Amino acid sequence: MPLLEINQSRYICASLRLDETAAAQVHQYSAFIHASADDFVDRALNYVFSKGRDFQEFLKTPQARQAASSLRVCTAPSNGAAEQPPTKPTSGVEAASSARVMKA
Repeated sequence: MPLLEINQSRYICASLRLDETAAAQVHQYSAFIHASADDFVDRALNYVFSKGRDFQEFLKTPQARQAASSLRVCTAPSNGAAEQPPTKPTSGVEAASSARVMKA
């Protein structure tokens, strides 16, 4: 039996908008926990998903399986090149049109 178990995650690129206050707090909280904004948002969402009892019940319904996706998933580059990570904004907050997250 191995001493370590490595869980591989598959990340996708997705685009979303945040109000300026929320974006600034994502930046600040990420710095506070010494993590990237991507990791913080991913973990925060997974925490909310796992703790929401009503949401867990909703997931068991047919409506959950039929829900239309409103998440804007970035498409992979057509030339086969690896996608470049977003550039770090100089102000610490990205403009709403360029905010990106990685989702597990």
